[in-house]
Amino acid sequence: MEHKKTPIEDIVPLGQKIAFGAGNLTNQLLPAALGVFMFFLVVGFGMSPYKAGILAAIPRFMDAILDPIMGYISDNTRSKWGRRKPYIFGGGIVVGIAFILMWQLRLPEAGNNHESYNFLYFLLMSIIFYLGYTVFAAPLIGLGYEMTPDYNERTRLMAISQFMGQIAWMIAPWFWFLISRPELFPSAPHGVRSLSIWVGILCLIMGVMPALFCKEIDQANLQGQTQLSFKGIISNIKSFLRDIKKTITNKPFLRLCGATFLVLNGSQIVAQFPFFRVIFYLFKGNQPAAGQWPAWFGTVSAMMTAFLVIPIITYMSTKIGKKNAFIISTLISIVGYVLKWWGFHPGLPWMMFLPLPLMSFGIGGLFTLMMSMTADVCDYDELLNGMPRKEALFGAVYWWMVKLGTSLALFLSGVILSAIGFNQNVEVQNPHTITYLRLADIIIPSLAGIFAIIIMWNYDITEKKAREIREELVRRRGKF
Repeated sequence: MEHKKTPIEDIVPLGQKIAFGAGNLTNQLLPAALGVFMFFLVVGFGMSPYKAGILAAIPRFMDAILDPIMGYISDNTRSKWGRRKPYIFGGGIVVGIAFILMWQLRLPEAGNNHESYNFLYFLLMSIIFYLGYTVFAAPLIGLGYEMTPDYNERTRLMAISQFMGQIAWMIAPWFWFLISRPELFPSAPHGVRSLSIWVGILCLIMGVMPALFCKEIDQANLQGQTQLSFKGIISNIKSFLRDIKKTITNKPFLRLCGATFLVLNGSQIVAQFPFFRVIFYLFKGNQPAAGQWPAWFGTVSAMMTAFLVIPIITYMSTKIGKKNAFIISTLISIVGYVLKWWGFHPGLPWMMFLPLPLMSFGIGGLFTLMMSMTADVCDYDELLNGMPRKEALFGAVYWWMVKLGTSLALFLSGVILSAIGFNQNVEVQNPHTITYLRLADIIIPSLAGIFAIIIMWNYDITEKKAREIREELVRRRGKF
């Protein structure tokens, strides 16, 4: 494979890489924390599961609709501060403060009407939170795609970003443990209220780092942007729909979305299954005996991804190309999933960690490579359709698909648990249920990975082609 050394001017300084990674830490920590805190909304604050479901669904639905719109707005913004930084800075502040306020709910013992009050209060705060999250996240992803035009430097940038993002998944499993410790907090609701302050402050500080320290592309050569205004809202809508059509009909981008949807869904559908296997297979339903093993499983998995998988994937992609690195990493993860059959062994709980280095190649390789390849696709889109460049819109559509996949995975996970006969009201599960659970934990992500490889097989933006595209774009409009 032909390689070309990255020019000095295309290398992103380490400080900017870390600053962008700090933004991704916020982007990862917020959903990771929400996954834990929402559990305590029901079991701690006494919210009915029905109302909790409404609270989870409405803001997320709004977020999914607004993501592409925010991407379009960012792509077409012109300001002396850039297309991305004003939104990242403002959105980072709003999302950090809103996360804190969202969880300052009325304690159950504070009054008889706490559930109705908490429902309305949480709904209002979560709408503000998700608005801020959309304003923050869509431009952040677009910023990452444009920070360097080099094929391999994009992967190195995304590798550091994903490395820092994994810190969120290292610490989030321990929120369960901290919130429930009686020596730390009088009750779980007190724990949620207090811990949310620390999480919100951390997200705010990390979230504004890209706006303060990262460099955007020079706007001088940007052309074709729509003039954003309320007066021209009809023409803005028409332009938005045209850009959406160009985005979702981009064939290489569709391959990236399809492969991501499969690998992510395959992983997320069974994401909770190892915890069920620990409690109901290794410890026969004895949750106190399971202790910290489930938390350690999530933390060690994130550590393997950060310290082992991401560096290897980054090296592989520079040597054999991003597509080939994705195929190999997905195959390695399938081997890891198969080894889970023997890795979970009653009486030897530490064996559950043995397949993790191989399993981690799935998700760990996925986002490091796909984020880098989406940046290449943005160049390909400019080659086909001209300006304006649509980095934030591509990012928003990609992550909209990720969010859709995650929601579908949560639904299918419950369907499968019900289908195999899992009974949440008993400690000791039927032996057949445990067997089916173990098989599903292996077969589902393995099949998803195989289909993802098939989709990516004919992806054709190689390093050579990406360089040729870039050279043609520079010839047309000059360097950014």
